[in-house]
Amino acid sequence: MMTEVDEEPKAGSFDIQHYLGIVRRRHIQFLIPLFLGWIVVWGASWILPVSYKSGTLILVEQPTMPKDYVTPNVTDDLQDRLQSITQQILSRTRLLLIIDQLNLYSGGRKHMTPEEKVGRMRKDITIELVHGATGATADQITAFNIYYSARDPHVAQQVTGELSKLFINANLEVRQQQSEGTTKFLESQLETARASLAEQEAKIREFKGQHIGELPTQQASNLQILSGLQSQLTSEQDALNTAQQQKVYLQTLINQYKTLQGTGKTPDGATRLPAIDEQLDKLKSQLAELSSHYTDSYPDIRNLKIEIAKTEKTRSDLITELKAKGSVDNNQPDSSTITDFSPNSPMLQLQGQLHANLSEIKNREQAVTDLKTKINDYQARLNQEPVAEQQMADLTRGYDASRADYDELLKKKNQSQMATSMELLQQGERFSVLDPPSLPVKPDFPKRLQFCGIGIGLGMALGVLVAGGFEFMDDRLHSEKELKNLLPMAVISEIPELVKPSDVQNSKRRILLGWGMATVIVVVILAGSAFNYLHS
Repeated sequence: MMTEVDEEPKAGSFDIQHYLGIVRRRHIQFLIPLFLGWIVVWGASWILPVSYKSGTLILVEQPTMPKDYVTPNVTDDLQDRLQSITQQILSRTRLLLIIDQLNLYSGGRKHMTPEEKVGRMRKDITIELVHGATGATADQITAFNIYYSARDPHVAQQVTGELSKLFINANLEVRQQQSEGTTKFLESQLETARASLAEQEAKIREFKGQHIGELPTQQASNLQILSGLQSQLTSEQDALNTAQQQKVYLQTLINQYKTLQGTGKTPDGATRLPAIDEQLDKLKSQLAELSSHYTDSYPDIRNLKIEIAKTEKTRSDLITELKAKGSVDNNQPDSSTITDFSPNSPMLQLQGQLHANLSEIKNREQAVTDLKTKINDYQARLNQEPVAEQQMADLTRGYDASRADYDELLKKKNQSQMATSMELLQQGERFSVLDPPSLPVKPDFPKRLQFCGIGIGLGMALGVLVAGGFEFMDDRLHSEKELKNLLPMAVISEIPELVKPSDVQNSKRRILLGWGMATVIVVVILAGSAFNYLHS
């Protein structure tokens, strides 16, 4: 009679008893690969060549002079400059100098070529940049570390010291070269700007020489001179008109005097005296008119006064002559036969005045002509001033641009010279050793404690792989569940297992052996790890 069986575990559920059974059966296959994997890696940590790493911290010091006083003329991108300096230091020439100086990479069995030595040394050098902690300096490089690995700790320290010196000196050299190069470039540009400025000045000087009196700056003086010339022209024309009137008057008097002499009659004072008085009144009226506009030093006023004095003297002489003769004497000889050549003769005085008047008219006409020529010249200058002003503006615009470029370059050149002096005095940005090269006490490679951890992980993976392989290849049944899964029907009853005492002892012996082996392996692993820790 069949009975109901207990409900089996669901498919896919975790069966801990199954895995515990695997551990009981396969712990030896797991522990041995675990120990072998660990011992191989642990032994390798003692067989591999030892490498010691020495390091130094280089601080990037900012310029001692504030940028407000002296502006640096070197690029501020420190990272690019460090890359350039690193390429220079890691060049074949410089590394070979250090290799030959310290006799590096010569102790191995294999003879290395110089290129191989340089490649090996480049791999042994490490440079790490240090940025600011927080704030504005978060993206700013404040320092950098230099590391060098070698089998001898003293050699590693010595090479690190040489590398730090190379970085410090190379930075100074690069900054000085860049600063001097910037200054020389600005000096060459300044010379070009100076030549351009001199050329512009020569053009302006030549233009001013060709357009004297036509420049915009001379417009006010030209207008003032033109106004003065026009005033002088008016005065000369007035004086010329007066002289011409005086000429007509003198010619009239001379003709009257000749007419009287031709008729044989003595000049009638009653005829001459009114004409003289009329001329005298006219001269005085002209004097009064000019005196209302000009001072007594004006040339026309002085000439009128002289003319008035001469006319008054002529009138006075005529009156004196008339008083002396009284009246016409009929017994006197014919005046047509008498010619008066005395110095005080009115005829000679009139002729002298007429000659002087003609000379004055000629001079004043010449003066009027000259003044008109000058006026036309200054008017032509004023007419040419707009054209000259435009040309001058074009020249001045080019001169101002050249002058501005020259002044700007001169300012930059002076600032660059100050920055170059600051770099030569090592007052700019520079590198300084903050932490001297360290003398390594423990090897940087191999890190034996890490190798222990790697060995344990590798051994466990190998043990799982071996134990799993054995379990996979074993086709025996080890549990009731496996047996029940093979039967086509449910199990009604079970026959208990008959265990002999020897089997129980063997089972206990296997368990003790497994635990003992596990304990030994764990102790050995812990002891090896502790040994690596103490000697690493």
